[in-house]
Amino acid sequence: MSRSPRTADLLAGVTIAPEVHDLVPDYRALIVMAEGLTPGPSDETSEAILAAAEKRARELLGDNSPEHLPHVEEWRAAYRAFGAKPQRTRPSVDALLRRVAGGLPRINRLTDAYNAVSIAHVLPLGGEDLSAYAGSPALVRASGDEAFETVAAGEAVVEHPAPGEVVWRDERGVTCRMWNWRQCRRTLLTEETTEAVFILDGLGALGADGLEAAGDALIEHLTMLSPGASFGRRTLSR
Repeated sequence: MSRSPRTADLLAGVTIAPEVHDLVPDYRALIVMAEGLTPGPSDETSEAILAAAEKRARELLGDNSPEHLPHVEEWRAAYRAFGAKPQRTRPSVDALLRRVAGGLPRINRLTDAYNAVSIAHVLPLGGEDLSAYAGSPALVRASGDEAFETVAAGEAVVEHPAPGEVVWRDERGVTCRMWNWRQCRRTLLTEETTEAVFILDGLGALGADGLEAAGDALIEHLTMLSPGASFGRRTLSR
């Protein structure tokens, strides 16, 4: 299956604002866009992928907490650089690794696959429904008036990021707050998602090879789940 012109255009249009690289110069993002995915609830294949990743993560952690891993500590420092408190709003990989001992929740085939790569390769990684995007993803420092669609007390609400917060957004609003902390409801992967964008975040400790290896693993897992899928990838750095 070949990629559609729309997906190719969305991938080519991904941007990182210079202000983000001024904050963290060695940041790199690997963007993977996928079409022709086979969605659905967690199953035997996604369970095997995630269980193997949990085993690997437990070996990496040993008796230590996640901040003892260099890439996690770099992310905590990156959060502090834009005013966040990582002990309260944790980078996504930090939060996931803290749940490994008791086992991660099984959510759906696609989410289980990207969570597996995140904990096994120790990097923040998010996946979103590409069909819900309005324009290409952009990483910016927020002005503070952008809309972030979420849920509070069981009700749909619109929140706003703090001025200067690092966020991913599209033309409609914020798609992920605090770099990789929390995704909006609008673009969540579901059991009906057939096209998705995955954002892999890397800092210096991960190295360029580590970021690309994580991308390779993600595509391998998604191909196991969706043999007919097609992929495009792009790495952005300063």
